[in-house]
Amino acid sequence: MHLVQTMAYVNEVPWHGLGQQLAHDQPLEVWAEQAGMNWRIEAADVRFAARGAEVDGIRTFPEQKVLYRSDTKAPLAIVSKRYQVVQPAEILEFYRDLTDIGGFELETAGVLKEGRKFWALARTGQTVSLKGRDQVNGYLLLATACDGTLATTAQFTSVRVVCNNTLAVALAKGTGAVKVPHRSQFDAQAVKRQLGIAVASWDDFMMQMKAMSECRVNAQTTEAFLQRVLTYPAATTTDRGATVINDRAVKSVQELFAGRGKGSNLISAAGTAWGLVNSVTEFIDHHRRARSVDHRLDAAWFGQGAALKQKAWNEAMKLVA
Repeated sequence: MHLVQTMAYVNEVPWHGLGQQLAHDQPLEVWAEQAGMNWRIEAADVRFAARGAEVDGIRTFPEQKVLYRSDTKAPLAIVSKRYQVVQPAEILEFYRDLTDIGGFELETAGVLKEGRKFWALARTGQTVSLKGRDQVNGYLLLATACDGTLATTAQFTSVRVVCNNTLAVALAKGTGAVKVPHRSQFDAQAVKRQLGIAVASWDDFMMQMKAMSECRVNAQTTEAFLQRVLTYPAATTTDRGATVINDRAVKSVQELFAGRGKGSNLISAAGTAWGLVNSVTEFIDHHRRARSVDHRLDAAWFGQGAALKQKAWNEAMKLVA
């Protein structure tokens, strides 16, 4: 079954090949309809059928509530009474002033996991060209979930045009995003004020990309880099914190770096730290084993894949330092 239930996009077909294409400059109401986000999350008491008690019957569980879709009535999650819901419309509405007066353009929006997670992604207008016409564009991703798997998260992201690799833009002091937990009310304007600090971080990110594109690496450095990045916790070991190198992944990424990867032969990437980072991101975004294309998208943006890409970036920064 697909994780991506519905989705809309403008410009090129997204790297995962899913969704409904829209013309440019569509109003948010059209986005809501075409992205499958024109419904609300409703809440109801949790009720259960008691069996074996002195008197059988329907009981309520007052500390919890069930969330469900207003259109299909399908259940989404059981959460505490204190849980603060963020509606699909709020995710799109976040971008209204950014697209109307801020020069942003919505590029994708959609629903994952039957409505349990949804997002919108807008191009910020920021861009950089590294040597050899290696273009990277800036984006702002806003996503949330109602099943406890994701706080409402606003994340600056970059997309490398030649291969559609996605990479989080690290904000100052190592924080990659503004996160609002569901025990707090989502305040869109407060999040935008926090992100205002991050807009300036694109300049830092741009400088870091350029430094990586000028940092040459040899075979020994490459091997050590990949062995540090592509590890996972050992399943059976008495040594706490022990890790195992994912040899299959190392081999795949080495092949991408050596010329198989999209854009790997550009001046900016061939034999450089920037090329290493993009070989890891291409592996995660496009080649890593996944149950489906949309499972890969979920992991690459929000899960283990995103963490691995951040690890690759951090290791590449050490090479540049």
